[in-house]
Amino acid sequence: MNKDSIIKEVREKAEGYFQRGEFFCSEAVVHTINELLEWPYPEEVVKMASGFPIGIGKSGCLCGAVSGGVMALGMAYGRVYKEPMPEKMFPAASALHDYIKNLYGSTCCRVLIRNYEFTSPERKSHCVKITGEVAAWIASKFLEDPEISNKIACKNS
Repeated sequence: MNKDSIIKEVREKAEGYFQRGEFFCSEAVVHTINELLEWPYPEEVVKMASGFPIGIGKSGCLCGAVSGGVMALGMAYGRVYKEPMPEKMFPAASALHDYIKNLYGSTCCRVLIRNYEFTSPERKSHCVKITGEVAAWIASKFLEDPEISNKIACKNS
């Protein structure tokens, strides 16, 4: 499977999980990226993303998809106790933030959805699209990283 096909599949999976109501935005991103990486963490890791939807616990702050995306980046670029911070973590998290901000004008949930009635299908569709965008961006980033892409390429051959 080529890079574009993998990214498209990741986008569609994340969007599908959210669209069908199986996960909210942050959970869909974490679950999809964990799957892409061939489950380095148990499926229950998605529980850590459950407080981030609707701008961190419905507060309207940081977009849940972006929060989940930063968590997903940590799956590959994070650290454990007493390890130094990997060089790739902060630049990748910052780049995701900047990408979404440049694309949508903000990373704040209440700003991203201000033109929608919260319960409307249009708002959900908008959030589903952002969720897919975040997951696709992370997949693209990982596929550009030789240390990660080789593992993904083997899985999708």
